[in-house]
Amino acid sequence: EQYEEQYEGQEQEEEQEEEGESASYHHISELTAHGIASNDTTKLAEAGYCTVESIAHATIRKLQDVKGISEGKAEKLRALAQRIIPCGFVTAAAEMQRQQDIITITTGSTALDELLQGGIETGSLTEIFGEFRTGKTQLCHTLCVTCQLPTEQGGGEGKAMYIDTEGCFRPKNLVAIANRFGVNEEQVLENVVYARAHNSESQMELLKQASALMSEDRFVLLVVDSATAHFRTDYVGRGELSERQMQLGQFLRQLQRLASEYGLAVILSNQVVANPDGMSFAKDATKPIGGNIIAHASHTRLQLRKGRGENRVCKVYDSPSIPESDATFALGAAGIEDAKD
Repeated sequence: EQYEEQYEGQEQEEEQEEEGESASYHHISELTAHGIASNDTTKLAEAGYCTVESIAHATIRKLQDVKGISEGKAEKLRALAQRIIPCGFVTAAAEMQRQQDIITITTGSTALDELLQGGIETGSLTEIFGEFRTGKTQLCHTLCVTCQLPTEQGGGEGKAMYIDTEGCFRPKNLVAIANRFGVNEEQVLENVVYARAHNSESQMELLKQASALMSEDRFVLLVVDSATAHFRTDYVGRGELSERQMQLGQFLRQLQRLASEYGLAVILSNQVVANPDGMSFAKDATKPIGGNIIAHASHTRLQLRKGRGENRVCKVYDSPSIPESDATFALGAAGIEDAKD
């Protein structure tokens, strides 16, 4: 019996190692093998800490906010997580290799993919902003399908998650895009999970549910359409501006954490507001909502504007790796397409 128990233990360790090789994260349940009570890991998971990485990167104060986690226990948890997850320095060569292995997701337009050096980057936040009818939601729908394609076709071979704040999600659009790419429409719809957020607080709660789902299955895309709409209406006037920006900053920080932990491409659509500082004859008298908080949180910022007919223009507004330039694409019945003459 003793030998059988040892053999079973070895088998479990081998299974965990195999899972660790295939996944880019460690599930929170792995901490039970290191002496952490399952009751504590359940509480942490319910609070949105579904991976060992999330514990390693959290502050002691944030971990203490979880019911039943004392300061001593929080310190023990983080110390253990940081032993499992390397949190120190790496060489520039190692980081360069990691960045070269990053998957990009095709947008459906050749010109737009060339502008973005392959497509939407995974593991980072991409903000798309523009006026109404510039193609923000169309791009989000197209990516929900293309992210499921094989990597050799510009996909990520994973599922998509869509958080809708304005009621613009349309499954029938996914069907049209799936037919265009020759993918089974029923399978595409099954691989997209959707939730409607009715206020800024429910947006934050949905991220906890999102983390739980992502820890159980492979997701490569998270869409928030739009990220700022509820914050704009829930907090009104200059008196609540500071609170709004603080809550928006917390929301964006959670999105950054999810992108990093699960290797997700996070897409934020954003509204624009008239810029009172801009002259009426200026080329662009609008600016994205959210100010410096969303500007610093987003890795890549893309500005969409209307072109001739169904054509739209995408400009790289800010990016650490892509030079400032623009590309023309078109809105079609089956999502984002190449520009029409």
